[in-house]
Amino acid sequence: MSKLIRFGVSLDRELLQKFDNYIKTNNYPTRSKAISDLISNVFVKEEWKKNKMSAGAIVLVYDHHKRELVNKLIDIQHDFHKIIISSQHVHLDHNNCLEVILTKGRTVEIQKLASLLKSTKGVKYSSLLAATTGKEL
Repeated sequence: MSKLIRFGVSLDRELLQKFDNYIKTNNYPTRSKAISDLISNVFVKEEWKKNKMSAGAIVLVYDHHKRELVNKLIDIQHDFHKIIISSQHVHLDHNNCLEVILTKGRTVEIQKLASLLKSTKGVKYSSLLAATTGKEL
């Protein structure tokens, strides 16, 4: 593990109060942990802009009764098998399914997969969570 370094930060009083409320609301143990997470988020976004090797999660909600939808989603996933680590399918109710697809690959490929899945007719909800492999942090 790298050495921890202490440094001082000057902030406007109102901004610090908002930040302390954010820390409390999100159950951070310290300001340092909250600052560390915020900085890491910036670097993950930069990682994604540069088409680096990254990780991600694609969340889908769809009606499995929609004609041929499941087959289309599976075909798309098979076309991207090299970047899909895992997927989990959950039945939310009689009609609706939740699927979470975990990915690792170049950000452009992950975004392409997410876009194809999202634009498939019958998908009710889709979201891509940009993550990191941790190597860049």
